[in-house]
Formats: sequence, C-alpha cells, structure tokens
Amino acid sequence: MNLTSVKLHRYKMDLVTPFTTHAGTVKQREGILVEAIDSSGRSGWGEGVAFSTPFYTAETVETSWIMMKNHFLPMLQESLIHHPADLPKIVEKEQGHQMAKAALEGAVWDLYAKQQNQSLASLIGGAQHSIPVGVVVSLSENLGELVPYYESQGYKRVKVKVRKGYEREDIEAVKRLSSNISVMFDGNGAYGEEDLEHLASLDDLGLLMIEQPFVSGDFYLHRELQQRMDTPICLDESIESYHDAYQAIQLGSCKTMNIKISRVGGLTEALNIYDLCVASGVDVWCGGMLETGISRAHNIAFASLPNMTIPGDISASKRYWHEDVITPEVELQDGRVEVPRHTPGIGYEVNRQQVNRITQETYIYLL
Repeated sequence: MNLTSVKLHRYKMDLVTPFTTHAGTVKQREGILVEAIDSSGRSGWGEGVAFSTPFYTAETVETSWIMMKNHFLPMLQESLIHHPADLPKIVEKEQGHQMAKAALEGAVWDLYAKQQNQSLASLIGGAQHSIPVGVVVSLSENLGELVPYYESQGYKRVKVKVRKGYEREDIEAVKRLSSNISVMFDGNGAYGEEDLEHLASLDDLGLLMIEQPFVSGDFYLHRELQQRMDTPICLDESIESYHDAYQAIQLGSCKTMNIKISRVGGLTEALNIYDLCVASGVDVWCGGMLETGISRAHNIAFASLPNMTIPGDISASKRYWHEDVITPEVELQDGRVEVPRHTPGIGYEVNRQQVNRITQETYIYLL
C-alpha cells in the first residue's frame, strides 16, 4: 500500500446538546482523527472514538493516543501492509485497546479503497443504496419536542436512555408521542441479577429490543433474561471480538447483536462477526458512538451490507455537531441516509479547515 506516514489529530468539539446516560453527561467530545498517507499523497481517514473517561470501556482518549503513538505505529515498521486485513495481524500481540486498533485500521481501509478507486461500501460488499437510520435520545433532552421532530424527519427507530426503575413510564411516554417509530431502550449494563423479573415484566411493551441490560462481558444473565422474554435481547458492550460473538450465539444469550466497528477492533473483525451472525440467524445492526462524520461514514458503508435490516445509530451530522469534519455532512431523506457508492473511499471529503480548528495536538509518524 506504500504507506509513508500516519498523522494523529487529537481534537475537542462541542456537542449541540449535552448527552446524558446513567453514567454521566458529555458536553464536549474529545477524540482522535487518524490520517494514513501513501507515497502518492493520498490520505485515508479513521477515528478513535474512546471517551475522555473510562465510563463506556476501559479505553480513554489518552490511552488510545499512547497506544497508537508508542506501540501500534512503530509496529507498522516491522511488516508491509498489502491489504487492510493485514493490520489486525500486526497489532494482535498487544492485548485489548480495540478502539485504537480500529482507528488505525479505519484509516487504512479508507486509503486502500481510494487506491482501488472503489467506494468502501462497494469494496466490502455493500448492496444497499440507502439505509434506514435510528436516533438515540438521552435523559437530558426534551422528549416532547424531539420525538415528534425525529418522526417528522423520518427516523425509523428511537433508542431511549431510560431511568432505571422507570422504564415503563419512559417508554410509554415516547410511545404516546409517536405511534410510528420503533422503540427500544439501552440498559448500558446498569442492571443486575436482582432485576431479572422486573425486566421480564416489560415484555408486553412491544419493544424492538432491550440492549445490553447487564454488565459488559456477561453472557449468563443475558441468556437467563432472553429465555424469559419474547422481546429480543441485544448485546453491545459484551461483544469485543469474534470469539465473544460466537460464545453469545452458542449460549443463546441474545437474538440481536449491535456491532460497533470501534468496539471490536476494526472493520475486519466487524465483517467476520457480521458473517457469523448471518449464518447463525442472529439479527445484526450497526451501532454508533458520539463520533464525527469520519467514523459515521465508515458506519454507513458497514450498514450497507445486505443483511443489515435494523436501523442503525447513524443520525444526521447536525444531530450532534454545529459543524462536522466532512463535506457534505451526513443528511437524511425520509429517514434514510444515502450510501456513497461512486466516490472512492468513505465517500466524503474531510474538511481540513474544521479539522485544524478543533485539533488540540498532532503527532506524525514517518514510515
């Protein structure tokens, strides 16, 4: 692939509105944009989506920065990369740090697609020309205003960050505001074994799914709950690798799986998990983070695969950002996002002026 350098851009960007879960409130997003450059001067872009504190996973922006700078980038000196799938094999001897690995691999995938003069979606077998999308609403937002607005914008699914113990009230409030949008809630691992009967009692709500009610890495309690409910249980944080997905399926811990490229270590592993789910009859969809348009563009390509039938967490850029780092920004038409299929790579141009405005620190590694 003739990589000559990798540039890290550590950024901070204000959210349009604060985003609240049971774990806290995020007002300003910090992250890392990764730029892989080849000998012809072409750039591929990826994004590190760890948070500033380890409330979602053990990784943080700081640990991702250190791992990429001091460990993963020097490893690229040791082996030639002919295809993006080579990168996971190079960094696999270092345990964990999936989001840092995914950020580097994302940049390499974008660059490789550009070198092949193909869109990333086409390169990985994406068959959909547009994808239905969902939106996440947090505890700090005015649902009375937002849910009707999202319905008017055509969003197909709302994921609610519910209050523990008040799930029925929160879900019924959303359902009263809209009868046309599918509703699910995200447990974010806030529940324990003592909550099994309470969660099972919500089966009559007709939810699209309940996502990750128990802690990351748990398969037993999720299996116990799934056996008590018709409502699909979806695993999110518990799935960090193909092996995790395989265990979950073998144990019957879920009927649905949320695959986040960043959480499983990159697109290569995400594609392997997708194939496993399809072969096993487990519904699959593409999750998202509070990310810029760069990571969102990767998600759009992934979500264009033929068996991605559930609307993913891929909302419009203006949902989170006053100004995104890509042009054009991600927009919706009747609740769907068009998949870029005729522009090489992720299909969006990076707005370098905006990247420069938000960047707090840069690091360049020469190969």
